[in-house]
Amino acid sequence: VQLQAFGGGLVQAGGSLRLSCVASGSPFSNRAIGWYRQTPGKQREFVAGATSGGRLDYADSVKGRFTISRDNAKNTVWLHMISLEPEDTAVYYCNSRLTQHWNTQTGYWGQGTLVTVSS
Repeated sequence: VQLQAFGGGLVQAGGSLRLSCVASGSPFSNRAIGWYRQTPGKQREFVAGATSGGRLDYADSVKGRFTISRDNAKNTVWLHMISLEPEDTAVYYCNSRLTQHWNTQTGYWGQGTLVTVSS
């Protein structure tokens, strides 16, 4: 499985960005796809995920601001982020896994895309 994430960049606080993750190399529709983020010195943390059954999950810190969506026909997952805060600054990784929960660092990972939110 290969995952390519892109769409990061520099944005002012209150702004928005949309991240994309394109998967290849294995069936997409039966896998859960999630977004995680990591800042220097901290463990990678779950942000949002979409299971193969259509359940959408979010970390409490991003609920109401981030929206995850997937298109199985395009092997693509998006993370639409609004009302961005400096605390959202991180490298964002997409993840593909067979398990349908997010509390383990398992599966395949993309290369990461940097999101920087300036105050």
